[in-house]
Amino acid sequence: MRGFLASSIGVTCAAALALPLTPPAVAATGRPVPGAEAATSAALTAGPSARRESAGPSAAGSTQSLPLTPLTRERAADDPAEQGLSRRTVRPFSLVGVVWDDPAAELHGRVQVRTREAATGVWSGWQDVETHNADHAADPDTAEGAPGRLRGSTAPLWVGASNGVELRVTPESTDPEPGKTPATGDGASTKPGKTPATGDSASTKPGKTPATGDGASTKPGKTPATGDSAAPKPGKTPATGDSAAATPAPAPASATPLPTGLRLELVDPGEATQDETLGAARPGALQPETAEAVAASTANADLAAAGATEIPALGRAETERELLTLRGSELTAAQKAKPYIGPRPGIVTRRGWGANERWRESRFVYTSKVKAAFVHHTATGNKYTCAQAPSVIRGIYRYHVVSMGWRDIGYNFLVDKCGRIYEGRAGGVAKAVLGAHTRGFNTNTMGIAVLGTYGSKKPSKAAVKAVARLTAWKLGLFGANPRGKTYLTSGGGNLYRKGKNVRLNVISGHRDGFSTECPGLQLYRKLGSTRSTSARYQGR
Repeated sequence: MRGFLASSIGVTCAAALALPLTPPAVAATGRPVPGAEAATSAALTAGPSARRESAGPSAAGSTQSLPLTPLTRERAADDPAEQGLSRRTVRPFSLVGVVWDDPAAELHGRVQVRTREAATGVWSGWQDVETHNADHAADPDTAEGAPGRLRGSTAPLWVGASNGVELRVTPESTDPEPGKTPATGDGASTKPGKTPATGDSASTKPGKTPATGDGASTKPGKTPATGDSAAPKPGKTPATGDSAAATPAPAPASATPLPTGLRLELVDPGEATQDETLGAARPGALQPETAEAVAASTANADLAAAGATEIPALGRAETERELLTLRGSELTAAQKAKPYIGPRPGIVTRRGWGANERWRESRFVYTSKVKAAFVHHTATGNKYTCAQAPSVIRGIYRYHVVSMGWRDIGYNFLVDKCGRIYEGRAGGVAKAVLGAHTRGFNTNTMGIAVLGTYGSKKPSKAAVKAVARLTAWKLGLFGANPRGKTYLTSGGGNLYRKGKNVRLNVISGHRDGFSTECPGLQLYRKLGSTRSTSARYQGR
């Protein structure tokens, strides 16, 4: 993810935060709460925050917010200094990110972190944190994107269960040597001059930035930093103590100022309300149901019983009957006679991955339809197991809401490396829920994020297949052809001005709507085959 237009993402977080997770009880089967959708509107407005906060750490999840301090000494007063945190012991966490005060400011520099594994006490090598995250955001001039509620931020990085951290943020030099790329403290570096290619077959001359079929492009010479790229030199053993001081990298002679109010966010995703194997609730773990949990569950009441941890997969005939039930009044005679829709895949609900519904804003926001799907990667790194995927999602959810200031997790769906599909933003998986995933193109679209970083690493076949199955079903609900193209009106971004009518693929990569490296070169290359497979699942 490397967007080049600053956006509004962030929330004031001046102290360590910890929020309680109230595990939901199993509710009786029921229809949606009367009027549950009436509070939303086609105008796509969001109400005031309904998030509740409490002080102190909690097994239900917490955020430590640590202000950064200068690491570089003996600098001129007007020169930007490297900032960070020396190696230290902290409360347990599993996901990290950096935030700052002004959501319109960009962090031009390099963010690197090393962490101490809680189980072994071993320190990792330096890992890069993706600094450009402005491309994932609510559209400009919307309630969720309004000034005053947001903070600037990096992408989050999953590091696993940790209890020690060291961080450095090095400002970008304004006069770098040609062809040079900053190296990490342990010798790892990103490859200079790498430029992502488009689609499945397009390529460009060296040094050129390829355009997508619809005019989207990425900034030349940029390479996405992944959470997996940095590692110690062969033979080096990471230090395990807390006494070693940070060794600041030499600050550039002339550097771009860093944003003000930089803070390191250490996110503990807490425990799931259900076992992460999606089995029965742990004895004694259930507490009284909250109104938010009831509303999130009943938003899917047409597809599964209230309180379900997973919406079951259906066969083709069952899916076609469900389509007539859900959207029959909107279908033409031809669509009723021959519906093009893929069989509904199994989807883990928010309850299934352990969402604390108190963190998000209480009401749902909808758009009118789903005309296209934007595919993303989360840029959180690939060091997670499929059993940890619910924890990763809870960490992203908490980072989006508590650290960045969004109303809910930004993506409509998430997919793990084993091909399991998860419900994202609350409001109902069969409905046109407004997300915050593709700045400028959130209206009448959905965002699907594959957990991981796919600039150089290929996504799993299971994950790619899951994206095809999900799009075949969800786009089919709204009559969209996965192999087709559609027109979307830009809400404003760095590729298309606000109000411009843009022709895009029905299944597009994030970079097609915004100048960014998301969803990573390797995942983006799979989109052509994904379109064909999705259309085949629809019976086309």
